[in-house]
Amino acid sequence: QPNGGAPGAERDGAGPRRSTESEVYDDGTNTFFWRAHTLTVLFILTCALGYVTLLEETPQDTAYNTKRGIVASILVFLCFGVTQAKDGPFSRPHPAYWRFWLCVSVVYELFLIFILFQTVQDGRQFMKYIDPHLGVPLPERDYGGNCLIYDPGNGTDPFHNIWDKLDGFVPAHFFGWYLKTLMIRDWWMCMIISVMFEFLEYSLEHQLPNFSECWWDHWIMDVILCNGLGIYCGMKTLSWLSLKTYKWQGLWNIPTYKGKMKRIVFQFTPYSWVKFEWKPASSLRRWLAVCGIIFVFLLAELNTFYLKFVLWMPPEHYLVLLRLVFFVNVGGVAMREIYDFMDDPKFHKKLGQQAWLVAAITATEFLIVVKYDPYTLTLSLPFYITQCWILGIILVLTWTAWRFFIRDITLRYKEIRRQKQEHRHEKDKCLSNGDGHSALLDEPDGSKLRERKL
Repeated sequence: QPNGGAPGAERDGAGPRRSTESEVYDDGTNTFFWRAHTLTVLFILTCALGYVTLLEETPQDTAYNTKRGIVASILVFLCFGVTQAKDGPFSRPHPAYWRFWLCVSVVYELFLIFILFQTVQDGRQFMKYIDPHLGVPLPERDYGGNCLIYDPGNGTDPFHNIWDKLDGFVPAHFFGWYLKTLMIRDWWMCMIISVMFEFLEYSLEHQLPNFSECWWDHWIMDVILCNGLGIYCGMKTLSWLSLKTYKWQGLWNIPTYKGKMKRIVFQFTPYSWVKFEWKPASSLRRWLAVCGIIFVFLLAELNTFYLKFVLWMPPEHYLVLLRLVFFVNVGGVAMREIYDFMDDPKFHKKLGQQAWLVAAITATEFLIVVKYDPYTLTLSLPFYITQCWILGIILVLTWTAWRFFIRDITLRYKEIRRQKQEHRHEKDKCLSNGDGHSALLDEPDGSKLRERKL
């Protein structure tokens, strides 16, 4: 088994394979590519540190040396983690790739903790050490305004409102939801999260002007076109991955050049595939878990907008993009670990390391928003928005109580009643048929029951 292991192979020694898990055929070739190379990495790291210490003259710039020292410390930690950290559930394209993102999660969480413990002014000015252009308040763009799809008052271009909305965030929406679908692997959950986020934008546009959009921007461009098309393409990809044959062969064991090239390309596909069956209505535990997943997912989405608002980062800044790339890589691993923890708690007795870090990061980001701008967060919701959310919460709680408490009690009562009726029917049948057994009959005068041979 290659370093990092495959999900299917890990289960073979511990229990039966799940019915939703694909079969995998592997010749077991363990090439140079798959080894951890701990000594090689240690040697290169030591040589690099020795060069900096013995051959390079240290600059006399304190700020530059501080930045370089922090970066070097992070790189050393990443080298340790890539070679020594515990493997996750994914092994393609290489287990070291997923160990790298696990260590990046640790570094990012530590950075968030550092920002959390600063004053608001110091935290915002600290961003200047990352990019000198940061630390300056920026105006938020309002996507609302004129919401006419066809503007007859503009003779040059009546459809200018549509073209104004078609910026770089449109393909980002599509590819984002395509990748989110690959993470969640469920059409209903994706659609619920997509629609719920639009309702959140409606509800919070009084806090962030960035949430103010035209109705057709919310429901046609976002939900139907960008999000819907991304979810559709994602589900088609999931169907292909679930039907694909996973047969792995060592590169040097493949005789043809075309076969070798195909093997290299397939290295960037999953080692095996597990179809997620969330089944939220099967038990109260799974229902609460799915609700928790949706809540954290929506909170992470909101953190994207609120973080750049409180830390004064423009939407197109590379740090915003890097955060999204980070969540794309760690989100898939976290969702797989959560599903394993829910679906097979006997084998996965604790929450996975990447899922734990993603939850901690999401909570820390929200706490930073709370500390840095409590005024914006405490702006009261409009009365009609509050009524809608109260009604929605009541409906969800009512359905939960009916599905997992009232319905179960009713079904249990009906089952007991049915069993009593079957028992009474069998007893009457026994009395009427006369099968040679003894039965108990009541005397007309109400005396004690006596046994009589039929």
